Amino acid sequence: MVHPPSDPALLPGDPDDEGLETGAGEAPERRVALIDRSLHGVRLDKALVAMAGEFSRNHLQTLIEGGHVWVDDRPATQASRKVSAGQQLVVELVPTPESRAFRPEAMALAIVFEDDALIVVDKPAGMVVHPAAGNWSGTLLNGVLAHHPAAATLPRAGIVHRLDKDTSGLMVIGKTLPAVTALVRAIAAREVQREYQALAHGRVPAQPFRIDAPLARDPQSRVKMAVVGGGKPAQTDVTRVALAEFDEGAVSAVRCKLHTGRTHQIRVHLATRGHTLLSDTLYGGRPGLGLTRQALHAARLGFVHPVDGRPMQFEAAPPADLAQAWQQVIEASEKAP
Repeated sequence: MVHPPSDPALLPGDPDDEGLETGAGEAPERRVALIDRSLHGVRLDKALVAMAGEFSRNHLQTLIEGGHVWVDDRPATQASRKVSAGQQLVVELVPTPESRAFRPEAMALAIVFEDDALIVVDKPAGMVVHPAAGNWSGTLLNGVLAHHPAAATLPRAGIVHRLDKDTSGLMVIGKTLPAVTALVRAIAAREVQREYQALAHGRVPAQPFRIDAPLARDPQSRVKMAVVGGGKPAQTDVTRVALAEFDEGAVSAVRCKLHTGRTHQIRVHLATRGHTLLSDTLYGGRPGLGLTRQALHAARLGFVHPVDGRPMQFEAAPPADLAQAWQQVIEASEKAP
């Protein structure tokens, strides 16, 4: 067992401001204990489990590596080191990343429209929508919580649909529970219009067509989606805008209209037809036309206002990287014989 010391003056001085961070103005809890004979010779991380059992062993190991643990007033950074009876053990209980994820972070949001019921934003490529492993901060959700504090009372801060990290474009966010509920129902009923611009490898057929193929998690890779029998229904309408030939091969500029909004839907649907998106390395897309991320942008968004019933229509031009690549395809197509 571990026992609290009789002399609180045995606490070490404040550590350097490194390793895991706490929220602004927050001091993490410190626990101090003495190792007794039952833990003599065990690993440091196991001793910490006895001292702070509400935390996972993995997180406690992270605290050790981050310099938040001391043995007899000296930093202890190896989880495998053995502890001895009578030693003083101090741990600074920095919160887990998950516990700090849903917090407001002031950031510039490209707000296209806002009223008392909703916000329409133009999300930049590279921004994650929801906090998750590897991206516990800096997400759109964090920015929404800072911009609209009441979002903390709403499911997912009012975010009713999402875009992939490297996909740019329009998203609608509810500001009240009735608005969120109405928007979720409209999306489920396929009453929200979403149109994307994309650049795809190869010669996409000139005649507009629909891809109707169910999607589910790829059984061979948890980070990918795939067409899977028994998956969720997914339909994408594809219209070719331009086709151009380059030294690296043909590139098609297309507009895609979603009838459903499955994860990676456009990326997977086009890839199954042999038309992976430029620079979409996850699904085999090759770099091209200066792009370093998948060539996909949510360009148009339409829905009925959840409060007053007005038809709402929004458009957002693609960011510079995709705009330049798109223009290259258009110009090369116009010059083709």
